[in-house]
Parts: sequence; C-alpha cells; structure tokens
Amino acid sequence: MPWNKNDYPDSFKNLDEDVRNKAIEIANALLRDGYEEGRAIPIALDQARDTVQGDSDAPVYEIRKHSEGWQLKKKDSKKAILIEETKDDLMGEAKRYVNRNNGELHVYGEDDSLQEKLYD
Repeated sequence: MPWNKNDYPDSFKNLDEDVRNKAIEIANALLRDGYEEGRAIPIALDQARDTVQGDSDAPVYEIRKHSEGWQLKKKDSKKAILIEETKDDLMGEAKRYVNRNNGELHVYGEDDSLQEKLYD
C-alpha cells in the first residue's frame, strides 16, 4: 500500500516534515521493488535521516543509454558497473546495487534527459 503525506506509518509521525516526506518517498520505492512493509519502513527511516540531515558523501549512480543497451555507472566514471539490453532489465539490479552502496540513482531517458531521481 503506497503512503502519502496524509497517510503514513506511525513510526514516521514524529519526524521532521522534510525527513518524513523523504521517508515516504523511499518507503514507496522499496515497496515497488518488492520489499515487505516491515523491512521497507526501517530502511526508509535510516536513509531519509541520512539524506536530509547531511549524508552529502553519498555516491551518485546513473542509468544511461549505452552502445550495448543500458548501463549503470558511477557519475563521472567511464567504466560501466552493469550493462543490460533494456532499461527494465537493468533497473532491478541497479536499484539493489545503489541501495547496498547507500547511493543516489539518476535515471536518464533515450534522449539523455534526467527522468527520475531515486534515493536522493
């Protein structure tokens, strides 16, 4: 069940508004990725606090078009971390990789325009 600014887990109740909104965004993304609510909530809380309260050293990863399909790479790096034929094939593993590395994920379209930011 996706959450919003008016309907969210009780454990988000006493958070700063900025942290709560970020936690809702992260928790919803984790639910879309197949996490159970019991796991998504604490992960979202930790990541939201780190993001809003200053984890400025978080690495930024990018999903971009590549000559062999789509690639996940660290921002400003020339070397791909993962390559798949389609963006959809890459998204699941890329999200897990970025989560494990406490990073931010920027997803670009075919025209190289930024389409989505996750975990920022």
